[in-house]
Amino acid sequence: MPRKRDGHDRPQTPPQSGGGQNDGVIGVFRRASGGYGFVRPLDAPAGDRSNDVHVAAVASLDAASGDTVRVRIAKARDARRPGPAGEIVEIVKRRTTRFVGSYFEAADQGWVQIDGTGFARPVSVGDPGAKGVHPNDKVVIDMVRFPTHLRDGEGVIVEVLGKAGDVGVDTQTVIHEFALPGPFPEEVVDDARTQAERFDETVPPGRRDLTDRVIVTIDPVDARDFDDAISLERVERGHWLLGVHIADVSHFVRDGSPLDQEARNRGTSVYLPDRVIPMIPEIVSNNLASLQPGKVRYARTCWIEFSPEGIPVHSAVESTAIKSCRRFTYEEVDVFLANPDTTAVEMTPDVHSLLGRMRDLARILRARRMARGSLQLEMPEVKIDLDRDGRVAGAHVVENTESHQIIEEFMLAANEAVASALAVAGAGFLRRIHPAPDPRKLRQLTEFVSELGFEVDSLESRFELQRLLDMARGKAEEHAVHYAVLRSLTRAAYGPQEDGHYALASDCYCHFTSPIRRYPDLTVHRALDSIAHGRRPPADGLVHLGAECSDLERRAESAERELVKLKLLNFLKSKVGEEMDAVVTGVEAFGLFVQGLALPAEGLVPLDTLPDDTYRYDRASHTLSGRRPGQSFRLGDRVRVAVARVDLDRRELNFQLVGPGRKPKAGMREQRPGRGRHQASGRVRPAPTKRGGRGSKRPRR
Repeated sequence: MPRKRDGHDRPQTPPQSGGGQNDGVIGVFRRASGGYGFVRPLDAPAGDRSNDVHVAAVASLDAASGDTVRVRIAKARDARRPGPAGEIVEIVKRRTTRFVGSYFEAADQGWVQIDGTGFARPVSVGDPGAKGVHPNDKVVIDMVRFPTHLRDGEGVIVEVLGKAGDVGVDTQTVIHEFALPGPFPEEVVDDARTQAERFDETVPPGRRDLTDRVIVTIDPVDARDFDDAISLERVERGHWLLGVHIADVSHFVRDGSPLDQEARNRGTSVYLPDRVIPMIPEIVSNNLASLQPGKVRYARTCWIEFSPEGIPVHSAVESTAIKSCRRFTYEEVDVFLANPDTTAVEMTPDVHSLLGRMRDLARILRARRMARGSLQLEMPEVKIDLDRDGRVAGAHVVENTESHQIIEEFMLAANEAVASALAVAGAGFLRRIHPAPDPRKLRQLTEFVSELGFEVDSLESRFELQRLLDMARGKAEEHAVHYAVLRSLTRAAYGPQEDGHYALASDCYCHFTSPIRRYPDLTVHRALDSIAHGRRPPADGLVHLGAECSDLERRAESAERELVKLKLLNFLKSKVGEEMDAVVTGVEAFGLFVQGLALPAEGLVPLDTLPDDTYRYDRASHTLSGRRPGQSFRLGDRVRVAVARVDLDRRELNFQLVGPGRKPKAGMREQRPGRGRHQASGRVRPAPTKRGGRGSKRPRR
C-alpha cells in the first residue's frame, strides 16, 4: 500500500528493474481472468510487450494486479508461448490493499466479489453485521490476506457505498478504487482562508499594473476557473507582442505550506464525468487565483515578441496584476471567426480587434510549428452527456475548432519560451519530456502503412511521419493510420532530463500554463521566481518529483477512463442487441477491440464470434486475417457491431459483428469469454492540456 504522508496517499517510486536473470526482473504484475498473469518490466518501452514475463497461476504467489513484483525468469522457454516465462519470488510493493466489490451471503458467511477480473474467487469478510451491509451492496474492503491459487482471500468491510446501480455509487467506486483524495484537511482549508483574508484587489509594489490592458480569457462554456488570459499588440516594425497571463498560484500556495503539501500529494486535479476533484481548494482555485473578468488578479506574465513572420525574437516573464475585460467561450469565438462582422457576439471595438490579431498570429505560429516537424494526430475526443441524475444520456464529439487551436498555439509558445529561459539560466526544473519512438516500432509502422497503400520512406524521419498523417487525413484509412502512429509513440512524462519533446519537435519544453490544476506548473512558477530574485532553483529531488507527478497524472487519467467505462456499461446494459458503427482500436489473437463512433464504448469482439473461418494473427501489421475473401480485420477498420453482452461486475463488454448476412448469435448475452482483457471505455487518447470545470480544453502535450 502506498505510504502515507500528511494523511494522504503519495505513490512511492518503485525500484528500478535491474540485474540479470539470477537477480530477477522487477515489474508490474497484471493478472488475467484465467488466473495466470504477466509482469511488465519497469524499464520496458511504452507499448512494447515483447519482454512481458508470463507467470502461471501456481507461480504468482498472492500478487494482485498492479503490484510491483520481482520475477525469476525460467531458463527454458515454453515453445507453446512466445516471450519469457517465470515465477514471482517477491512482492516488492502492493499497489493497494483496498478494493471495491459486490457483497453477497453464502453458507451463513459474508463474501465480496471484487470488481473486475483480477480476483477469480470471492473474498471472505466474515460477519459484517456491524456495517449494516445488505446483499448487492457495493462495499470497500481492506484485504487482510491476499488469495492464492491454494487459498481464498480474507478481508474486512471498511465502507458501504450503496446499492449497485444507484446514482453516484459508480463514482464512489472509482474514487476508492484509485485512492483518489477526499475532502481537504482542515489545516489546508484554514491556510486557504488565511490567504483569502490577506488578499485585496490593490496592486502591490513589485507587480506591474496591467489592469488597463485589453486582456481576455477563452474557455469551455462550463469552466469554473480560469488560469490563462491573452493580450496581443502590434508594435514597432510590425512585430507582435504576445502576453500570456497565467494565474499566479504560487503567490497563494507557498512552498512547504499546508496548501503546497496537499497540492503535491494530489499532483493534479481529477476531472471525472460528474465532478472535479481539485488539486487546490476552491477558495484559491475558483476565486483568489482565477482570472475572473472585471476583477484584479495576480498573474505571471510571459511576454513573447515575434517578428512579422512569427519568429520569436525576445521573451521575458514578470509578476503582474491584470483585469480581464471579457470572458469568451470557444463557441463565441468560433462564431466570430466564421463571420468577423457578426452581431451575435457582443464585444467592444478593442476586443474585436484583439480577436482578429489573435487569429492572424495563431495561424502563423501553427504553420511554423508544422514546418519544423510537429505532429498533429487527429484523435477525436468524445464527451459523454449526463442527465441530472448523473446517468449517461448520450455523447458528442468535442471538435478541435480554430478557437481551440488559437489558445493551444499561445500556450505552447509560452511553455517553450519559459523552458528556454530556465535552461539558459542554468536552472533545474521539471520539463515535459517526450522521448523519440523506438526505431523498431517505427519500422513496423512503415510496413503497416505500406500494406494500406501509402508510399512512404522510413518513418524514422519525423517529417515523413508528418507527411503520412497529412496523406491519411480525410481518407478511409485515416483512423487506421492515426491509431497505429499513436501506438508507436512513447508516453510523455515529467522530469529534469534534457530529452526534448518529440511530438512537438521541441528541444526544450515544460508545463507553465496550468498551475491551478497541475503541480509541475506550480514548480516551474517557483523556479522563475527564484531566478527573478537572483537565486538558482534547487535541482535536488527533481527526478523523484517528476516520477511522482507522472504517476499521479496517470492515476487521474486511469480513474477518468474507468468511470467513463462504468457509466457506459450501465447505459448499455439495457441495450443488448442495439447496433452502432465502430472502429477497430485493437487487434489481438483472441479477437478485436472496437470502439463506438457515436458512443465511446470500447469492447471485445471475441474470436469465436467472428464469421466462420481460420484466422491468422499478425502483431506487426495489427491484422486478424481469415482464409476467405473479405474476412480480414485490421486496426482502424470501420465495422458495424451490436451490443452482445454486458457484465457490470467484471466490467466487460462484448460486441458482435453485424452486416450483410451477419446477425448476433442467439445466446450471446450469456456467453463468457475465455481470455483477454475487456474494456468498455476508449483506449488512451492524448489527454487534455487544460480543462475548465467539467469540460476539456486543449490537448495535453
